[in-house]
Amino acid sequence: MTEVRKPTVRQRWRYWFDNTMARGTPALIGWLTLFCLVIVVPASAALVWADKNTPTTLTNQAVAIWKSIGSTFKLGGAVGTPAYVALSVLLALVALFFASTLVGLITTGVNRKIMSLRLGRSAVIEERHTVVLGWSDQVFPIVSELVEANANHRRAAVAILADRDKLAMESDIHTQVPETRSTRVICRTGDTCDPAVIGRVGLHTARSVLVVTPADEDGDAQVIRTLLAVNSDAGHRGGAHLVAAVRDGRHHAAACLAAGPDSSVLNIDDTTARLIVQTSRQPGLSLVYEQLLDFAGDEFYTVPPPPDLVGRAFGEALLAYRDSSVVGLVRADGTVAVNPPAATTVRADDLVVVVAGDDDAVEPAGSGQVPEPDETAMVLPVPRKPVPERILLLGWNRRAPLIIEQLDGYVAAGSALDVVARGGRPAEEAARITPTTRLKVDFRSAATDRPEVLAALDVASYDSVVVLGYEDEEGRTGPVSDGETLVTLLHLRALEQAMDRELPVVTEMADDRSRALAPISAGADFIVSGKIISLLMTQVAENRRLAGLFRELGNAEGSEIYLKPAGDYVRAGQEVSYATVVESARRQGQCAIGYRLQSEAGAAPGFGVRLNPDKARRVTLGPGDSVVVVAAE
Repeated sequence: MTEVRKPTVRQRWRYWFDNTMARGTPALIGWLTLFCLVIVVPASAALVWADKNTPTTLTNQAVAIWKSIGSTFKLGGAVGTPAYVALSVLLALVALFFASTLVGLITTGVNRKIMSLRLGRSAVIEERHTVVLGWSDQVFPIVSELVEANANHRRAAVAILADRDKLAMESDIHTQVPETRSTRVICRTGDTCDPAVIGRVGLHTARSVLVVTPADEDGDAQVIRTLLAVNSDAGHRGGAHLVAAVRDGRHHAAACLAAGPDSSVLNIDDTTARLIVQTSRQPGLSLVYEQLLDFAGDEFYTVPPPPDLVGRAFGEALLAYRDSSVVGLVRADGTVAVNPPAATTVRADDLVVVVAGDDDAVEPAGSGQVPEPDETAMVLPVPRKPVPERILLLGWNRRAPLIIEQLDGYVAAGSALDVVARGGRPAEEAARITPTTRLKVDFRSAATDRPEVLAALDVASYDSVVVLGYEDEEGRTGPVSDGETLVTLLHLRALEQAMDRELPVVTEMADDRSRALAPISAGADFIVSGKIISLLMTQVAENRRLAGLFRELGNAEGSEIYLKPAGDYVRAGQEVSYATVVESARRQGQCAIGYRLQSEAGAAPGFGVRLNPDKARRVTLGPGDSVVVVAAE
């Protein structure tokens, strides 16, 4: 049996002291008084006795000690009758208590105010600011792009409301976006589904409101509840443009109803799937979209037509600007005409859709600034018959059925899609897909991160390879799925080296930071759905007219962005002005917005993509180079 040790004297004294302190404020005051007296009384006596003028009598020495103690404790040290001394001490204690209480009250009030501010409960009083409701990884690219968009504004503000600690939000934003320049980022804590709470961020004076999609399983439901709260009476948003995004297309219609008219609700899965499909057939397209959606480069703007362009044909507008690329018109009723027929008349109440460095920089070209196109250099495209394609899809998630359906609308009849993914889920979900008419789909269950599986696929025989990330049980992709994707890319890279050729790979990533780790050739195509949607939301929030433009560009039946062989426009190897390229595209019913040089495809940051070049620039395009155009096909 273990012997029970008796408490030591020190332990007993510590236990008694702790119990005394636990009695509250009176005990604390008593111990503080005792501690001070133990130090002050002996020290005062020592001061008196150490003085060369020390009183000779014991009574006078006691009086001197009392004066020293009174001076130390601010009690005055009055000398006289006992009643006089007692009243003097009483008054001094009252004064001391008043001063201490006043200091305590002020300190408590200041601390409470600081804590209130730190909790993020106070109202935001701003005008023409941008409001972000909710929290996810989308917040960081949104804030970063808003900072870039507001670079020419002296006092810009972004107010973020989320059910998250204010200090944690500020810390994360500072880590991801360390330099906010002239833009102030204001964080507030609260439930975005509560109409009374969201009013704190000044919706009625905001310029735009963005509702981000939480990463939770019920993220779409959270977005819809937030949209309803924004449109309620208590949370009336005034004239602010409301922009949101839902992950699942089945919730898109409900979100649009909750958002109300004149709002923009993006479908994340549909947009991501469409971009993956388009990029799989046009290597480099993701780089074009990134540059167009990033405020750091050239992007879309809508500007009034110059007076001398009113009444003239749209085709003439393509060479009317030296430093801007025209792609369409916004009509007075808000409809967007992307790449309209060249004979379309430009009206005074139209807006011209251009690609430019900034809306302030859009100026019509002066006389002689745009060189005359070189007629001898322009060529017509060689007719090409649609050729069946072979596509390899590695991995599976909820966007895969959308990718298959959209691929069927693009490829030639007789094309084949081989799907390789672990588990039986792909075949089960594929059974519910609308039967394809042009695309033959074959499924194989295998681990896509196994080298022997990839080696047995004869990857070199495919025209393109699409790599998708797997989802967790809640239907989310994330760092784990990116890890599997990176392993797959490692093995594909090894196959590239063994074959001594580059594979046309399109990779979907959940985290933009994973792209820097990807062991694939520089300038390869990566689709980061969260970042792409964030860029789109920011563009639409800054200019609501662009919502219609992006809708048209994403419509398979309308005009889209293509990278077409440069030999379809100008003679290979012949130096021409970029105006010649634009004119050649115009004659084919297309709007040229740039080009890509194959020789620079591996060089950052543009990877060969040059958007909106000066029309007077001289350029030599050869085999392998591409012209970026907005075209119907």
